[in-house]
Amino acid sequence: MKSFDTVETAGNNFDDDGREKRTGTFITASAHIITAVIGSGVLSLAWAIAQLGWVAGTVILVTFAVINYFTSTMLADCYRSPDTGIRNYNYMDVVRAYLGGWKVKLCGLAQYGSLVGITIGYTITASISLVAIGKANCFHEKGHGAKCSVSNYPLMAAFGIVQIVLSQIHNFHKLSFLSIIATVMSFSYASIGIGLALAALASGKVGKTDMTGTVVGLDVTASEKIWRSFQAAGDIAFSYAFSVVLVEIQDTLRSSPPENKVMKKASLAGVSTTTGFYILCGCIGYAAFGNQAPGDFLTDFGFYEPYWLIDFANACIAVHLIAAYQVFAQPIFLFVEKKCNKAWPESNFITKEHYINIPLLGKCRINFFRLVWRTTYVMFSTLVAMIFPFFNAILGLIGALTFWPLTVYFPVEMHISQKKVKKYTMRWIGLKLLVLVCLIVSLLAAVGSIVGLISSVKAYKPFHNLD
Repeated sequence: MKSFDTVETAGNNFDDDGREKRTGTFITASAHIITAVIGSGVLSLAWAIAQLGWVAGTVILVTFAVINYFTSTMLADCYRSPDTGIRNYNYMDVVRAYLGGWKVKLCGLAQYGSLVGITIGYTITASISLVAIGKANCFHEKGHGAKCSVSNYPLMAAFGIVQIVLSQIHNFHKLSFLSIIATVMSFSYASIGIGLALAALASGKVGKTDMTGTVVGLDVTASEKIWRSFQAAGDIAFSYAFSVVLVEIQDTLRSSPPENKVMKKASLAGVSTTTGFYILCGCIGYAAFGNQAPGDFLTDFGFYEPYWLIDFANACIAVHLIAAYQVFAQPIFLFVEKKCNKAWPESNFITKEHYINIPLLGKCRINFFRLVWRTTYVMFSTLVAMIFPFFNAILGLIGALTFWPLTVYFPVEMHISQKKVKKYTMRWIGLKLLVLVCLIVSLLAAVGSIVGLISSVKAYKPFHNLD
């Protein structure tokens, strides 16, 4: 099974950097991007539109789609070093090649802090979707008003066990099959959400909508309107960001045609597809639920029936998150393994590969350090998810703090350096204004996330079932 780094007898095939020949294509890169970008958060966009209203909500959705695509093309052009044309394997390497100094450490802190946060958040979100399956069945049997309580901790543990197995996939290059499955799953549950919202619209039982969203004094207080609007704008901005793994995705591509050209096409395909689903889910969902739109169509039970369809959609979310976890965890795994290989090159425990026959998989490559380290990391992320089930509120804050440097600041600064854009020219001023505007959005979203986090902490009950 090739995805588990099965040994092949074919002749040696290596790229210009001496590494195993890359086989990634436009299709696999697009699948990686869609897996990274379209998460279950697509089903919460109706809530975001409800806070902002038809005008601001739709404008922000489209604006940040354009911004994310624009900056992703800049980052794609920086994959190879400016003078030597040498490949850069991760975001930190790119920043080191173009900017250097303290900015490399800032990039590493933002990128890997974000990746760790996302893997923990996905563990929680997957368990919530699995809990929703049990609750949907309970509501179907006992009525919609029944008290259905399901523990999400065993489900988090099960998710962790699956990730321990999948984490032994050798590197990012072997994840294509997972990303393709995840892409199909994301299309499935997003389409189901859109279909259910359309059915609600057709029935005539719709909520009240407004050009400016929730109404102060009727739906929310004045302070809630402000904080939620900040949080919603931030959620939309961050929902497109995939720069945290863009370089790693680009490093899977064949060298011909040029990687940056393929990556730009994949970014356009990924962002365009995502924007289409976001507009459909957000706008149709808002039209159906109005200003009382739930935080999530499916897990917050905006719909109860048909329960089997809701079960299927939530199962699709869980499968998608199983694959997406690996897309975000692999850069963490490889970063630590690279550092350890460099620090202890003589250690057999760290560097030696062993070949073991595994039933159904054939001869597979096992590294004991990789096995121990990756298993330990998955156990850590699962344990943190269990102790802090409100971590998704923290993740919103992490997103606010890392969106600006990773998605906007570094790509723009490297583009200025690469293209030698002169100071105070119209292009330079425009790029700097883009950086400033996105910084303001990030800061406002961070404030909104902190307010939401405080509310989550106040309601926190450790090891409490989800009601």
